[in-house]
Amino acid sequence: MNLLRRQFLQVAAGAAALPTSSRFAWAQAYPARPVRVIVPFGPGGNADVLGRIIAQKLSEQLGEQFYVENISGAGGNIGVGRAALAAPDGYTILVTPPSYVINPALYDRIPYDARKSFDPVTLAVRTTVVLAVHPSVPAQTVKDLIVLIQTSPSKYNYATAGVGTPGHLVGEMLRHSLDLDLVHIPYNSAGLAVASTVAGHTTICLAAPAPIVPQVKDGKLHALAVAYKTRLPALADVATMADAGYPDIELDNWFGVFVPAGTPGEIITHLNREIARSMTLQDVAERLVALGFEPVASTPEEFATQIKIELEKWVKVIRAANIKAQ
Repeated sequence: MNLLRRQFLQVAAGAAALPTSSRFAWAQAYPARPVRVIVPFGPGGNADVLGRIIAQKLSEQLGEQFYVENISGAGGNIGVGRAALAAPDGYTILVTPPSYVINPALYDRIPYDARKSFDPVTLAVRTTVVLAVHPSVPAQTVKDLIVLIQTSPSKYNYATAGVGTPGHLVGEMLRHSLDLDLVHIPYNSAGLAVASTVAGHTTICLAAPAPIVPQVKDGKLHALAVAYKTRLPALADVATMADAGYPDIELDNWFGVFVPAGTPGEIITHLNREIARSMTLQDVAERLVALGFEPVASTPEEFATQIKIELEKWVKVIRAANIKAQ
């Protein structure tokens, strides 16, 4: 442990030892300087969009700047690993999708411990994965697309935000269950993956709705299905995978907020309360729904329980599907 981190841990421990009234006053003074919000994927993607919404509202509500820092690479591992090294003082926050719980099963080695490196703040929103194609692809349904892939080996590929992301898992579920000749093209963000399909560099993209919905509305992509139990208000005319005849292709894609382990509980409570408050604001709720997000704002305890369940779940799913980091 380096000297700087040890000093911050000592400060945090000292704050925890203060009487309740003193700790409350210390938390009330937070934040006293700008707060870094690490997003472990590139600009324009789903985590980035949500991170910026959260950062903007926390800045407005708490009177200090919350700014997003995109640290992409290795399916989110680099950014999460960087956040894990930050001082547990509330001045570094992590906003990440479920690659946080997927990567421990996907990679032989990752730079964080999903059970010990962070304290959960809130599961902010839920969403899903959208299957969309370039308009030149002559498919109106998922079944049409499957027939095209089966009759044209090696012609089709799919872009995602990276190895181990929800889009990658949905793509591999589809590929393995139907024995498709379909190549995965990973990018460093959903924004880049979607842009590649819009430009025609890739034929299919699988990503959360935020960067896809605007392109579908503009006619630059054609959405075929959502891997969710219900249709999305933002894409009300787009079928679920179950509607399309593939009920086993479903994924609950969430985005959560974490802080480095050891961050004072009063700060975690403060952040949780303010994020939950922002989710109730009409402009935020409307924007989230328009982007295909479902506001949740869980408690830290509820989120901690889900993390534990999903860490065990994804080990089984990834081993069964034989999915590996490329």
